[in-house]
Amino acid sequence: MLNEIRGLHHVTSMAADARENNRFFTDTLGLRRVKKTVNFDAPDVYHLYYGDEVGTPGSVMTYFPFPNIRRGRPGTGEVGTTVFAVPQGALPFWKERFQKMGVSGLKEEELFGEKRLHFAGPDGDGFALVETSDDDRQPWTGNGVGDDVAIRGFHSAAMRLRDDGATGELLKFMGYSEIEARDGVKRFAIDGGNGAHRIDIEIMPNIAHADQGAGSVHHIAFAVDNRDSQLAVRKALMDTGYQVTPVIDRDYFWAIYFRTPGGVLFEVATNEPGFERDEDRAHLGEALKLPRQHAHLRPYLENTLQKIDGAAGAAA
Repeated sequence: MLNEIRGLHHVTSMAADARENNRFFTDTLGLRRVKKTVNFDAPDVYHLYYGDEVGTPGSVMTYFPFPNIRRGRPGTGEVGTTVFAVPQGALPFWKERFQKMGVSGLKEEELFGEKRLHFAGPDGDGFALVETSDDDRQPWTGNGVGDDVAIRGFHSAAMRLRDDGATGELLKFMGYSEIEARDGVKRFAIDGGNGAHRIDIEIMPNIAHADQGAGSVHHIAFAVDNRDSQLAVRKALMDTGYQVTPVIDRDYFWAIYFRTPGGVLFEVATNEPGFERDEDRAHLGEALKLPRQHAHLRPYLENTLQKIDGAAGAAA
């Protein structure tokens, strides 16, 4: 069993409109845009990162906004719900805020003894807020969201699978333990994790496979401290029979990828070097940052990428 993984690092999804995506995460959810860059494999598409003040691993939601991409069809073999943690008693604030802002898909429920509020993103993305009483992570505040209600980072991610067996065994190999099961949902967690250390598996044997598009999660990334830890995880996964990519430099972290038995794409990303490597903290997410291999495209990209000018998210 691995002991290098700390919990989630980031969650990456797809969107249809960069401006609307940026508005939702900075204005509606009150997160900070910590990086504005491009997709390494499709540089004419943004890669936008949202999180806390510095993009701490476990707080970062990222997006590829592909212009005019069709909306995804929900189903099995994907992350169905990305869940954020908020303080105890914060849900009434968020429910009222979402209603005023026209956010759709609002639904209140309780799962594993935790109150949660489901809501949809601009492309039908599945999200929820969960009240927690023991999360001491420091939030980014602003846009009418105060410290007493602000998002702390991820709480968990919920995968929809036809069968939990093989993926459940993978999670256990990755250092997770099954801690609870109820109403067709199994919860796995890492003891002493980074706050974003829970994974839920929703078992849906009769649901069709998902068709990815706008609003779909492309992959979820798990955090390790450094490159040595990442190499140890890669070797262990390959020794177990998984096909794992070579280490890829993503400028703000190093990444490896592999496909799970249930069809979800997993990434293992390093906590180093972080989002401050090419911008100072006060100005994170403001300038268009390009990887070295695409630097020559700057004049073209600055003229063709959709304009999303405006604050990256203002602190209170």
